[in-house]
Amino acid sequence: MLILLAAAVAAAVPAAAPPPPSAPPVSQAEHSARGATCAELANRDPAAAEAEARAWMATNGGMAARQCLGIAQSGLEQWAASATTFEAAAKEAQIARDPMAVVLWMQAGNAALAGDEAVRARGDFDRALALPGLSKEMQGEVHIDRARAAVALGDVAAARADLDQATILVPRDPLGWLLRANLARKAKDMATAFAAIREAAKLAPGDASIAYEAGNIAAASGNMEDAKAAWTRAAQTAPDSPAGQAAALALKGENGSK
Repeated sequence: MLILLAAAVAAAVPAAAPPPPSAPPVSQAEHSARGATCAELANRDPAAAEAEARAWMATNGGMAARQCLGIAQSGLEQWAASATTFEAAAKEAQIARDPMAVVLWMQAGNAALAGDEAVRARGDFDRALALPGLSKEMQGEVHIDRARAAVALGDVAAARADLDQATILVPRDPLGWLLRANLARKAKDMATAFAAIREAAKLAPGDASIAYEAGNIAAASGNMEDAKAAWTRAAQTAPDSPAGQAAALALKGENGSK
């Protein structure tokens, strides 16, 4: 009798519905492709990219979605928010032992620098340099960025030390030589300034920022003919860029080289 009663109860209770099929896992290649698409969108329409990134994060987009959001926020000049987003993504990458962590810390630091948070930026670059297994190239790039933060903080000695390392580790990056030339000029170390700007010009002969700084160095040395020639190159090469505009002012006698 008990057996029959149990069977009747079992028959009366409907069978549990099978669980819905889980979504197939997203591959790293798919994440990378969506990230590239989102980054490209951020260049054209950062507001749309922000919406895309937030929708992606809501569906477990993880670190790649956070990075996309940070890029979009940078495009919208939401620098503090962008730095916070990149920092969160960098921490997530570190936990996962993902080599993207160093790039994310660098992006965080650059967003902080753009938002005039140089102390925060230097901390982000410190974290990038502390990561194990960095290539020489990545170390060099972080040293360049940390030098920029040091300059913003007025810490010339630290900036010089970072640039000394950068020009050894990434000798073919013209930015390191340009920054070194700029610092040397301000310190009135003209021999170093000339040597560094010549190296930068060899690596990027058409760069307006380098031509502008070459003009500043020539002017600081009293060679106005060379200064005007360099400023003219900068103004003609990229007239709408900050360097080109500064060079045009210099040619009018309004140079306030920094």
